[in-house]
Amino acid sequence: MSDLIASELFATLNILVLKRMHLGRFKLTGTPPNWLQQFCRRPVQPEMEVLIPEEDFPFLENFLIDAEEIWARNDNKKLKSGIWDQQDLFNQEYHFEATAISVNNQKILLIELLDEEYEEKQNLIQKARENKLDYQYLLKEIQKKEILIHCIIHDIAGHLSAINCCLALLDFENLTSKGKEHLEIGRMQTLKQEMLIREILDAFSAEVNSLESFTVDAKQAPNVLTCAQEVIQLLTPTFALNKMQLQLASNIDRTADWKVVGDKSRLDRVIANLVENAFRYSPPESVVTVDLQQDGDYILVRVDDEGSGVPPEMVETLFEKFSQAKSKSGRIGLGLYFCRITLERWGGEIHYSPRSQGGSSFWFRLPKPKATML
Repeated sequence: MSDLIASELFATLNILVLKRMHLGRFKLTGTPPNWLQQFCRRPVQPEMEVLIPEEDFPFLENFLIDAEEIWARNDNKKLKSGIWDQQDLFNQEYHFEATAISVNNQKILLIELLDEEYEEKQNLIQKARENKLDYQYLLKEIQKKEILIHCIIHDIAGHLSAINCCLALLDFENLTSKGKEHLEIGRMQTLKQEMLIREILDAFSAEVNSLESFTVDAKQAPNVLTCAQEVIQLLTPTFALNKMQLQLASNIDRTADWKVVGDKSRLDRVIANLVENAFRYSPPESVVTVDLQQDGDYILVRVDDEGSGVPPEMVETLFEKFSQAKSKSGRIGLGLYFCRITLERWGGEIHYSPRSQGGSSFWFRLPKPKATML
């Protein structure tokens, strides 16, 4: 009864079971699958003999040489032929795969029709090829953007040098005290831009690994409160010209220790990026607030604005390279990316959350420093 079930099962699975009798001579075992008659010029009979490759399945000639070695060892290993194509008596093409095994000292050859399996494999191969092409296309697009960024940075650096020359000439003019104050702010802004150019080039050169060492020593660690105050001082004129307000939260304890792991120049840039981002997406007469909080072994920095918030479809890729709002096509989407790779390199994290009263809240955490150096 079990042999009958096995026979019917193999037939249902479109598998032909052959028992080796002599070299190149096999006997049909069990119920033959329906497709076999399409390849045999003589009527298919129970236990009929099949001659391979002399009359049937000529593609197995080389495979049977290796199959004989498997059968001679009489072990539990199996050998597969790989897929081959063969036409039936009506010139229709089919796909097969053979397997040589030993069962109870019997040498068995299984031949399986692979129509559905073959199509599935071909579809998977085609899908893999398409994915590879998509991947290569994305790589080329990224390379194009990186080349464009380098060109943009080169041009910016040239214009920045010209601005520095103009500022240097202004120093010889008879400026009022207020004019000298604005001149100094302008100089500091150009210095920040020069630092930004270097940092962007570093980010493209070797991503996170290009960021130089940073301090975790409490004596030399940057003070995030000082950084925030300097950024606010530098950007306040820009906010004022656009009838906006930039402020430090009033409830900050200025006597507390606000030192964090990191590097001051890049920490300045991180805070400035978040503040500038809030500026671009905030309406006139609105307020942008920088807040600091003690958070256990970390310090939390939050930049809140009263803008329109981040579109839901952008949230997942907000901190990726070249992520940008559709309405801001002039931007290249590097600011938040730079913030993320920098903060993560320092053992921190950065996140976005919408404000219940409207607007955006960008916040990051950095660990407090220890008495060692990295």
